[in-house]
Amino acid sequence: MQISLDYTNMMADAIGAEYGVSDDELAALSSRTAEIHAQICQSREQGELPFFDLPEESEMLAEVQVLAAELRQSFENIIVLGIGGSALGTAAVMRALSLTHNLQGSEQRPGAPRLFVLDNVDPDGFSAHLALCHPAKTCFLVVSKSGATVETSCQFLLARQWVETAVGTQNFQDHFVLITDPENGVLRALAQQHGYRSCTIPPGVGGRFSVLTPVGLLPLACAGVDIAALMQGAADFAKKVCHGDLMTNPAYLNATLQYLAYQKGLKISVMMPYSDRLRDIADWFRQLWAESLGKRYGLNGQELFVGPTPINALGTTDQHSQVQLYMEGPVDKVVTFIAVDRFANDLKMSKYDAAPQLDYLSGHSMAELIGVELLATTAALTRNHRPNCTLRVSEVSPESVGALLYLFEVQTLFAGYLFEVNPLDQPGVEEGKQFTYALMGREGFEEKGREYASIQSRSKPRLLDC
Repeated sequence: MQISLDYTNMMADAIGAEYGVSDDELAALSSRTAEIHAQICQSREQGELPFFDLPEESEMLAEVQVLAAELRQSFENIIVLGIGGSALGTAAVMRALSLTHNLQGSEQRPGAPRLFVLDNVDPDGFSAHLALCHPAKTCFLVVSKSGATVETSCQFLLARQWVETAVGTQNFQDHFVLITDPENGVLRALAQQHGYRSCTIPPGVGGRFSVLTPVGLLPLACAGVDIAALMQGAADFAKKVCHGDLMTNPAYLNATLQYLAYQKGLKISVMMPYSDRLRDIADWFRQLWAESLGKRYGLNGQELFVGPTPINALGTTDQHSQVQLYMEGPVDKVVTFIAVDRFANDLKMSKYDAAPQLDYLSGHSMAELIGVELLATTAALTRNHRPNCTLRVSEVSPESVGALLYLFEVQTLFAGYLFEVNPLDQPGVEEGKQFTYALMGREGFEEKGREYASIQSRSKPRLLDC
């Protein structure tokens, strides 16, 4: 498993000094990046950044593997109920390592249940997925660190009704595993008082950094993903991103390049894998980057209103949609490509006498074409002075996916400190949650309800019925 970062086209000698980064600019940040590394090391020693150490948690891994084996024997369907960091990582890794899992028959995936990740409260979508499953053969993994996430609470209540109606009041708890805080919250209380099985989200690990905890590991193991190899890939790659040399640490270096580009007005960050399997890794990263870096206040309490806007795209698909904007629209984007050197499958094209116009493709393969299209896109962007870099993985495997997850988590943390914000909180999300609780009549949020009414009364309603 190999990963490389090609940042040639981020630099001034490739795209020009206006938007490109110079060696001098990188050198000028070396003392600051060293300070940030020292801060990270100190925080780790004090136990404040536990996500760093997750790949070494062998006891947690073993417990997950035992429980997953039990669930695999008992159920045909595993449904994850969660939102944001409780769902995106699981979906991303599942797509990367088991692309067509749910489309395969049971004989093609012996002993591996189908896995569905339901991360919304759209009643049509939720109902449609329940209709695909038999309640007696379905297990729900309910994921919420606080135990009070309103969307997950809604899903849980509906799933409980659905299962209890089918199997009765004596056994329905067997169809649920609660993944939550080790001590606090309603889900932990239910596990302790009513016999639900449960898993612990390690203290101090926030949702968007939790994919390498039971949040992601349990459903993935149930579906047959080699979670030991996933964790080993992260552990092996940790050696490459947990040292202080800026120019040889890909997480620190890419964070710094993205930060310097932001200072030049490039405030949109595009991640574009050239791989169907890695498509949802970009979706997972979108939450990680946005929620960690988009902040009103800096670490010193000063108003900043800072943060790059992440966009996920897919190569080659979005060469025929978004790339037009990236190439000729505002110069406000940095594009990070993910390239794959070796695909698990390849398809070679042969000559078709009835279509001589297509002879140029004869003898070439699909893997060759997607690789060439990536090279062509990077060249076109570079020619137009648009910054871009490429993360290249040798192949899509549990080890390489684990390494990518770890790389992006460390990169995001480091970027947060460069932007001088707290990359571990999400106060803007909390405000919307409080209004939701008020509107749904939750006790204790009456003042927030009055604030909502005040907001609504400030302006004249303008409604167009069509």
